[in-house]
Amino acid sequence: MRLKLAVIPGDGIGPEIVREARKVLDRVTEIYGHEIQAAEVLMGGASIDAFGEPLTREALSVIRKQDAILMGSVGGNAATSPWYQLPPQKRPEAALLRLRKEMNLFANLRPAYLYKELRGACPLRDEIIGDGFDMMIMRELTGGLYFGERKTEERDGVVTAVDTLVYNENEIRRIAKRAFDIAGKRRKKVCSVDKANVLDSSRLWRRVVEEVAKDYPQISLEHMLVDNCAMQLVKDPRQFDVILTENMFGDILSDEASMVTGSIGMLSSASLNDTKFGLYEPSGGSAPDIAGKDVANPIATILSAAMMLRYSFDLDREAADVERAVEQVLEEGYRTSDIMAEGCTLVGTAAMGDLIAERIQG
Repeated sequence: MRLKLAVIPGDGIGPEIVREARKVLDRVTEIYGHEIQAAEVLMGGASIDAFGEPLTREALSVIRKQDAILMGSVGGNAATSPWYQLPPQKRPEAALLRLRKEMNLFANLRPAYLYKELRGACPLRDEIIGDGFDMMIMRELTGGLYFGERKTEERDGVVTAVDTLVYNENEIRRIAKRAFDIAGKRRKKVCSVDKANVLDSSRLWRRVVEEVAKDYPQISLEHMLVDNCAMQLVKDPRQFDVILTENMFGDILSDEASMVTGSIGMLSSASLNDTKFGLYEPSGGSAPDIAGKDVANPIATILSAAMMLRYSFDLDREAADVERAVEQVLEEGYRTSDIMAEGCTLVGTAAMGDLIAERIQG
């Protein structure tokens, strides 16, 4: 099979971790007889430096011709980078919001899985962890507060900022169906997270999710308020299978879940539209303070590449092989600094990529 990819190295540690994911993908294609056709695209701060804007029309045109996107993180240090002296719509993160909207990437999948080898990196007590946890956070990605109308103006002599939270029933229904479909292949539990005791948008969210649930009688549905969910993630993460939620809540809860697994460097993600096209990226930021030091954890990006093999190309066997290779390297005691534990072997970004690629055997 030919895998047509747009590769976006991104900013900060992005180029380093994407390089290791490419290394693993190259090993997969070599063993299984596939071919990668990659088109490198600049986005975020790198694009601002080169072209004066975070995402050009030319870059979007290239992306539209591919079957999937593999991306590092974009952005920099907001306190020191000149990128953040620009208007908000010209900053690095604006490119990511635009890309999601242009490509209709409405379904964000963020698995949070605790490897038994990383129990020591998990900040929770052993009695809370138990035999581990495995959840999928399904976040709506193209609606809500991040895409509503916004303005800052003076009202009666007082500077006032307004952000608008909008959802319609169709946006809610399509992400809910994705969540129930995925739950059907897992442990058949959906926890829909909202703020229905306060927000009209959440009351609509809850009503539509209940309507969708009627078509999935084999799936159990629970509703949970977002503040309670934030507490439950650290009190009893094992209770969750699929968490379904809106854009801003999902942004916050998925980052919380990543730290419960031990490190945000372990959390992969996929953003899908209503075809096989998807954007695959690590959930962490660009970490400019450690860029170029060969210390960043590439595992989240490598696992994102595995998700790409599974969801965009239906290469389940190859995806499972990558996931097994990651687990084997962890079992052998190799660690990057963010997940380092006593008795383990410390390795850098490139060495971790090498170790995982070497263990893909087909």
